[in-house]
Amino acid sequence: MKELIIAFGLLLFIEGILYAIFPSKMKSMLRKLEFVKDSQLRSGGLIFAVLGFVIIYYIKG
Repeated sequence: MKELIIAFGLLLFIEGILYAIFPSKMKSMLRKLEFVKDSQLRSGGLIFAVLGFVIIYYIKG
């Protein structure tokens, strides 16, 4: 459970630092997201989720 909280904190830190350092680029990127199809977002999200699971599995195993 401790690792999960650390991972969540790291996620928030990385995302927050990107918005703090590159606010205009992050806005631009979010605007471009409107033109991406839902199926592409879903596929990308699934790929990243599986990749994250595999990394965690190998590190913990």
